[in-house]
Amino acid sequence: MKKNDHKKFSILLKILVILLAFQFISCDDAKVIPKKNFDSSTLETQPDQISYDTEVIFVDSNFTKAILKAKRARVYQSRMETLLDGDVNVQFFKRHSSRKVSYLTSDSARIDDRTKNMLAGGHVIVISDSTNTKLETSLLEWDNTTQKLYSTEFVRVTSPSETIQGYGFESDQSLSNYKIFRVSGVQKGK
Repeated sequence: MKKNDHKKFSILLKILVILLAFQFISCDDAKVIPKKNFDSSTLETQPDQISYDTEVIFVDSNFTKAILKAKRARVYQSRMETLLDGDVNVQFFKRHSSRKVSYLTSDSARIDDRTKNMLAGGHVIVISDSTNTKLETSLLEWDNTTQKLYSTEFVRVTSPSETIQGYGFESDQSLSNYKIFRVSGVQKGK
């Protein structure tokens, strides 16, 4: 080997060693400091808590306003809301009595954890024990403070004497005093 070739070979060998050293250093750095993929949108969609076969009791002093049961509850603390799904059932009680006044079923519900108001959605049905009246709608709000039911959607109310349907609804939770704002049909009972 000529001196010139030996010098070139030595330089190439040094370059190769330096490249390999960089390769090992970069691989080693990747192991020591892993890359973090921080996606805040994923955190927003992940609940803080999940529970199954949930029961929530709405109480004011010693008065039980309602008892809610659902197959699954997801709590989002940053949004201050709880989402419920899977056979949502709510029993509403009369003030100053332990007597149940009506019963609500829905596909899902959302509870505002600040106000404790509930928005039920899907196939929503409320049946009154005292008046034998049935309400059907796709969206219904229960106001925790006033204990009233509201809807802006299509509703059908069936009582022993008539069936009324329309858009917009307001009632007490026993369905004994209700209003339908835009009536679209009335059918008298027999």
